[in-house]
Order: sequence, then structure tokens, then C-alpha cells
Amino acid sequence: MPQLWLVRHAPVLAPPGICYGQLDLPVELEATARCAERLASALPRTLLHRSVLRHSTLRRCELLAQAAYALRPDFTLKSDARLRELNFGAWEGLAWATLPRAELDTWAAQLATYAPGGGERLIDMLARVGAALQEDSTMASETGSDVVWIAHAGVARCVQWLLGERAQRGNPPCSAHWPVHAPAPGAWALYPLPFSPSAAVHRPQEAHTRPAQGAAQEQTPSAPMAPPGPV
Repeated sequence: MPQLWLVRHAPVLAPPGICYGQLDLPVELEATARCAERLASALPRTLLHRSVLRHSTLRRCELLAQAAYALRPDFTLKSDARLRELNFGAWEGLAWATLPRAELDTWAAQLATYAPGGGERLIDMLARVGAALQEDSTMASETGSDVVWIAHAGVARCVQWLLGERAQRGNPPCSAHWPVHAPAPGAWALYPLPFSPSAAVHRPQEAHTRPAQGAAQEQTPSAPMAPPGPV
């Protein structure tokens, strides 16, 4: 059965506790190389010619995609802006601890439709991630081949939501039910393709890798929704 390999980029180089989504931060290059080696070894050796390695256009994902492709050129490499992290607008680059509590509370209460920092609404992120997921699901159904995404924690949570029963019933996302789990930096989760309305939300099965101590991590909506502290 074809699978979606959803890989999260390696840790970025940023102070702990910083809000970043589409802020194009530098990444740990050695950790990126190690992740590419692990991924190249773990991927099936019997891939079809049309197998796709799709990646976010942010450089922390692009560098990992290029490193993995150098080791596994049996993929078709595609950059895709739909796999970018949530845009936090004016919050980008600020410390979570300094953000106005009233705005964080409004985001928690209106998770689907509130644009944090005046950036991007979650429903718009879900629409773009969902379009990419549908495209690759159709391709996987036709070819029987796995798909690899190199993306972000927020994208992983969007996929979990889209595959879940509440999304299939047409319920809007809310703080109480938004997925909490995501792969650690440099790790991945596997999801079956093609997805169906009966697909359940799966807790990611992470690779045996963890972020370097003190490394910053992406901040995306989690449940319960509370002002994120330093990470």
C-alpha cells in the first residue's frame, strides 16, 4: 500500500522561544545531512520512476530535500509552496512570551478563522495542504508508489486533521481537537495513501532522532491552545 512519508526538517538556528512559521531561518547543516542519510536508507528500494519527493520552498526544507535527492535520485524532486508552514505575520521572529495574551486567546477561540499576527488563517493553510495531499493521493493510487514530503510540524498536523473523522464530517478545526503530535525535527511520520473518509488520525511514529538541546522549534496551533512558552 502506498504511503506518504512526511519528513520534518532538521533543527533551525534560532534562539529558543521564537515564533517562526514562514520566517526563512538557517538550519543546522550537519543535522540536515544526518537526516538525509537516515531517510535515504529507510526509503523503499523498489520505487517507481514517477515517485515524488515534494518539499516546502523554505530553505530548511529545500536543503534537506536536495541532500536526500543526492542520495536517492530515483525520485522526481518538486518544490511546492503549498507545503510551507503557517504564516504568523507580524508575530514572526518575536518571542512567544512577549505576544499579547488577548491576541493569543482570540486565536485559541477562533482557531480556524483567526490570522495570528495578521498572517494566515488555518483554514487557508488546510486548503493548500489538502490540495497537495489530494494530488499526491491520486498519483499514488494510479502508480502504487510512495510519496515523500519534506515540510514542517504545522503541515504534519494539517495532514492528521485532514485524514481524521472530524474533518471528513465537515467539522471546522478547533483548539480542543487540533492534533498535538508532530514529528521531531529530522524525523518523519507515515500515512497510508490514498486516503479515504474513514481514515483515522494517527499519532506519528517518529524516527529515532530528536532536536539538538536548546534548538528552536516551529510553533503551530496545538490543543489545548495556550500561550506557548520557551522551547
